[in-house]
Amino acid sequence: MISPDTIGRNLERIRTRIAAAAARAGRRAEEVTLVAVTKSVSAQEVRVLHDLGVRDFGENRVQELQRKQEVLPGLPARWHLIGHLQTNKVRKVVGAVEMLHSLDSIRLAEALEREAATRALVLPCLVEVNVSGEESKGGLPPDWLDPLLDAAAGMPHLRIAGLMTMAPLSDDPGASRPVFRRLREIRDAASSRRAGNAALTHLSMGMTRDFEVAIEEGADLVRIGTALFEETP
Repeated sequence: MISPDTIGRNLERIRTRIAAAAARAGRRAEEVTLVAVTKSVSAQEVRVLHDLGVRDFGENRVQELQRKQEVLPGLPARWHLIGHLQTNKVRKVVGAVEMLHSLDSIRLAEALEREAATRALVLPCLVEVNVSGEESKGGLPPDWLDPLLDAAAGMPHLRIAGLMTMAPLSDDPGASRPVFRRLREIRDAASSRRAGNAALTHLSMGMTRDFEVAIEEGADLVRIGTALFEETP
């Protein structure tokens, strides 16, 4: 386990970098939510971050999400599922997360709608868009966004809250900029044609290596794990 002092120093550095990136874009740091990605750390480290003021936590796998919630019962945290969701695991997610970041098909939307309806709740979702076109990346092609939004318009128990993407891996954070900028353009164009349950307010983009570029391009949700839990002097 990484020591609480190290996690605290890492968190402070990240908050400083978030504030600086937001200022460069003419935004306030408060407009950007840090989603701490905890897939590779223990529940103890989640609690340390919570004690330091972090409230949003992201998990890639449903099983690990459940495990942490079982170990941390009653923790007033907002859990996000950021990894791919199979339709056969929908029941385990609806009601357990604040937001799903990886809606990627009409079939999945239909399954989520049915489960949310049985629980009489509304589930906020982000549509994952594969802007880069890489086969290794999840998400739907940009051209498939409108059909999904059209279908979701008839699903009152889903709220399409925005879009998510992942940029190609690169040692150069600037290489992610065209992908992030394109997602913002896609969001803005889609928003101009939509109303109802597709407000498309949020942009979830940017991770440890490129979150500052993502903020400069409009991200208001950044998913950071490695930089929070690395050993630093």
